[in-house]
Amino acid sequence: MSHLRFLAVFVALSLTAGCRAQSPAPSASDPVLNRRIEVSVRTEFSLPQTYNVSIGARRQSAFSGYDDLSVTISSGGHSQVIEYLISTDNKKLARLNTFDLTKDPGSDIDVTNRPIRGNPAAKVTIINFDDLECPYCARMHEALFPSTLDRYKDKVRFIYKDFPLEEIHPWALHASVDANCLAAQNSEIYWGYVDYLHSHGDEVSGPDRDLKKSFAALDRIARQEATIAKLDTTTLDACMAKQDETEINNSLKEASVLGLDGAPALFVNGERINGAVPEEQVWIAIDRALRAAGEEPPPPPAQPAAAKSGGGN
Repeated sequence: MSHLRFLAVFVALSLTAGCRAQSPAPSASDPVLNRRIEVSVRTEFSLPQTYNVSIGARRQSAFSGYDDLSVTISSGGHSQVIEYLISTDNKKLARLNTFDLTKDPGSDIDVTNRPIRGNPAAKVTIINFDDLECPYCARMHEALFPSTLDRYKDKVRFIYKDFPLEEIHPWALHASVDANCLAAQNSEIYWGYVDYLHSHGDEVSGPDRDLKKSFAALDRIARQEATIAKLDTTTLDACMAKQDETEINNSLKEASVLGLDGAPALFVNGERINGAVPEEQVWIAIDRALRAAGEEPPPPPAQPAAAKSGGGN
């Protein structure tokens, strides 16, 4: 983890409740050694001078020749505990990242009642945290449909989660609510609405960027989709008028837990892909997931024949 990223994570933790408890009081048995440890930690993370560093008591480690050591970095009443290994001869300080292989947040995303595109029983699931006003999300959506779906057919399924970044995309939240109102009656129409918005974002924004007009356009487009599918328009109108954000807020909280800071963000059977990447990169992750699930990916698409150079006089 880079110094700057650590500080960003630490600052983020400082703004939230539920900080970790302080580690045991630092040992005063060797103040010279403790000072060397503190200087090493401050140097590693480029800590501001106002941050406090506390050295905890040593504990028996599972690693031969090393003890466990907790170092607490604190500022403004908040703290972060970093676990180190210190050699028994006091010459080496090491830090290891451990991962709980029994837990995979990317594979435990709640997709209950979300519309599915593709084979519902497919072994590979592509989950996209999507912002319906985001131009990069539109680019990713274009990469997924139709080419990726055409390539993998019944081997994959796609599920979208709401991730409207309202501070920069003011009509995205309203669009997510309307999309979910359609999904409550017909998942196919949900996808039709999403397809349309990702290819007609400028139409919704309008030349004058009037937010009320954008909201009206979103509702109008949703009603058009509903009319085509012969949905219950009375129920749809009531749902859109209510603008219940509960489901979207739950999705936003989940995105926060996953550490998402931008859209789009894809998870291919738990493997994360950030940003709008070329479809070929998505295919690499899908192929990897298919092989892990015991399925052979489809052959690569045929490359177009090189254009023959014509003769001239």
